[in-house]
Amino acid sequence: MGVKELIVNAGSSSLKYTVFLMPEEKVLANGIFEQLTTPLPTFTHKLPNGDGKLVKVIDKLALEPGATHADAINKLIETLTGKEYGVLESMDEIAAVGHRVLHGGEKFSGSVLVDEKVKDAIRECIPLGPLHNPANLMGIEVCEKIMKGIPQVAVFDTAFHQTIPEEAYMYALPYKYYKEYGIRRYGFHGTSHRYIALRTADFLNKKYPGKYDEKTLRIVTCHLGNGSSISAIKGGKCFDTTMGLTPLEGIMMGTRSGSIDPAIIPFIMEKEGLSGKDIDVLLNKKSGMLGLTSDDENNEATSDNRTIENRAKNGDKRAMLVESMFCHQLTKYIGGFAAAMGGVDAVVFTGGIGENNPHYRTRVAEKLAFLGTKIDEEANHVRGEEIEISTEDSALKLLVLPTDEELMIAKDTYDIAVK
Repeated sequence: MGVKELIVNAGSSSLKYTVFLMPEEKVLANGIFEQLTTPLPTFTHKLPNGDGKLVKVIDKLALEPGATHADAINKLIETLTGKEYGVLESMDEIAAVGHRVLHGGEKFSGSVLVDEKVKDAIRECIPLGPLHNPANLMGIEVCEKIMKGIPQVAVFDTAFHQTIPEEAYMYALPYKYYKEYGIRRYGFHGTSHRYIALRTADFLNKKYPGKYDEKTLRIVTCHLGNGSSISAIKGGKCFDTTMGLTPLEGIMMGTRSGSIDPAIIPFIMEKEGLSGKDIDVLLNKKSGMLGLTSDDENNEATSDNRTIENRAKNGDKRAMLVESMFCHQLTKYIGGFAAAMGGVDAVVFTGGIGENNPHYRTRVAEKLAFLGTKIDEEANHVRGEEIEISTEDSALKLLVLPTDEELMIAKDTYDIAVK
């Protein structure tokens, strides 16, 4: 009989959770608290139906105004152990709690059991992750206080990328900035990229026995969503990735600019009279897809890719520009990573956009034809399913694999604290 784990992802004003039965990898419940510490906090709780599909049983239930993360954890415990929507007799059934932590700097190359030294190290990384690390640490400390004696495991978003070689992670700045402030490429979405790398190796080896060697398999994983990153993975280890010191670098995203000429920053600051904080907000929250669709006389600005997809189909020029830019940048990074690794065996699309936008996948596949890529358009019509979308004779395999970061955290938690 398996054991039950609670997986927690604490944000600055949110708290996501999943309850797993391990090692069966069965989801017993999940949900999210949103707008915590505001006048209108909400709570959504999901349970599996008869078919195993998660359905909402509590939808946007309001908590007390200003409810904190501790209040959310207490409400979660009450719900998980309650008669109506509970999946536990008591919290004693939880064998361990796994936490997503954004930034581990150079301190962590893998997941770890939390102790005081680990918490101190997470605090030391706050300058590198000022928005997320304090919330992640708070989630750990709240769980420690309320669920006394239950092991806590920290799973770092940056850990998977610690295998990137020096020539790929260093910036051409005065070396003292690396030594004094740790300024280098760290990469993010590491838990997702690691999960997809493992699933890709398993998928290809089952479908094409003996053709792919996991020790030399070269993959480009495309985690595409409101936040997007692309990673080059060679022999199961990260070789390079698009996000850098922060999640701002790389491909354009929902509200983030992605990589731009650095000289643009002082230019705009001088022209607009902006402060450093102002420019940070501009690049992180007002740019990307949102920025490109702003000042449109016909439509409101949007960072929702589904809205952009529909507008582009109806001939909206701004939406069509967003799609063209996104696919151009995506192809450029895939091609660059293929060259850096000395070739590529598979390109994998995942994340909300990667899993659900066949149009982008087709456009990228067409641009990658020089690598021997052949797309199966019928297979490519799927959304959110695990499938190969390249033809049997395609030299470069194209896969759609839904990511599961929570499961990856659950596996690490099981291996470290339970097994």
